[in-house]
Amino acid sequence: MIFDYSDVTMTTASQTSVNVKQAVPFFGVSNMEASLRFYVDGLGFEMKKSWIPEGDGHYPNAGRVVWCWLQLGEAAIMLQEFRPDRRPAETLGTGVHVCFTCDDALALYREFKSRGVQMRKRPFVGNRLWVVPVTDPDGYQLEFESPTDAPEESELED
Repeated sequence: MIFDYSDVTMTTASQTSVNVKQAVPFFGVSNMEASLRFYVDGLGFEMKKSWIPEGDGHYPNAGRVVWCWLQLGEAAIMLQEFRPDRRPAETLGTGVHVCFTCDDALALYREFKSRGVQMRKRPFVGNRLWVVPVTDPDGYQLEFESPTDAPEESELED
């Protein structure tokens, strides 16, 4: 017996698309201070929300930012520092790539460099996009991308 789910899928898809507003990567980090230096001081994100636990003994990092919502333009990420007893044994950031679409990735590259951000490699063209790759302190890979007509696999000359 073959079922036709096309009517059900259409109804569900249209209801879901109305409710879904934004996808926000949520990174577990090993050191919030290092992450904030990278994202806020280096990349220019702004902290829009944060959680600082009270000194009630339930959280070892009382009095410091443990969770935050950061924003750059219309893009956002969330960071939360692992409790020392809950940090995963696996390497953080492995296999994680987050792509940010932007108007001018090369302008961001120049800004990031002026702020002291270490680049894992020079900007290059892939899939008709300038790609500016950076890696955060925990190994999460971020790529800032903008459309281009430059030849595929071109690299920016410094």
